[in-house]
Amino acid sequence: MRCPVCGHDTNVSETRVIKDGTEIRRRRNCPECSHRFTTYERAEKRFPTVVKRDGRRERFDEDKIIAGLTRACGKRPVPRERLDEVAKQITRSIHEMDAPEVPSDKIGELVLARLAEIDPVAYIRFASVYLAFEDSEDFKEIIEHLEIKRSKSK
Repeated sequence: MRCPVCGHDTNVSETRVIKDGTEIRRRRNCPECSHRFTTYERAEKRFPTVVKRDGRRERFDEDKIIAGLTRACGKRPVPRERLDEVAKQITRSIHEMDAPEVPSDKIGELVLARLAEIDPVAYIRFASVYLAFEDSEDFKEIIEHLEIKRSKSK
């Protein structure tokens, strides 16, 4: 890396891994002008474009997953750390798909699958919005589906 002051090549005097191994901090100094500075390196993450139900396309945003999880788990005994962990797992799954575009329905399915493991009430709340429930029959069906799913996992 070149010195921001004089433009000569710099030397690395110290390297330190930070932020859970996702970032590297390097102390640098210039042998020419003696200027010292710090640089940070992290891998660039490229996420697919999300294709909405109406055909719109937008950038993937992990904060939207966290917001949906938070709304679904409102006033439920689910710690915020658990929601952050689930959001990271979903984000990792989407990144591993290695596709240029991902339908929003696929993201919704991933969220539903994780909520089914965390909290049944949150699962039903999210499903009622995501699946656009229209009457009480829809709630009955999803509750039966959840009970069958939970009894198989025991």
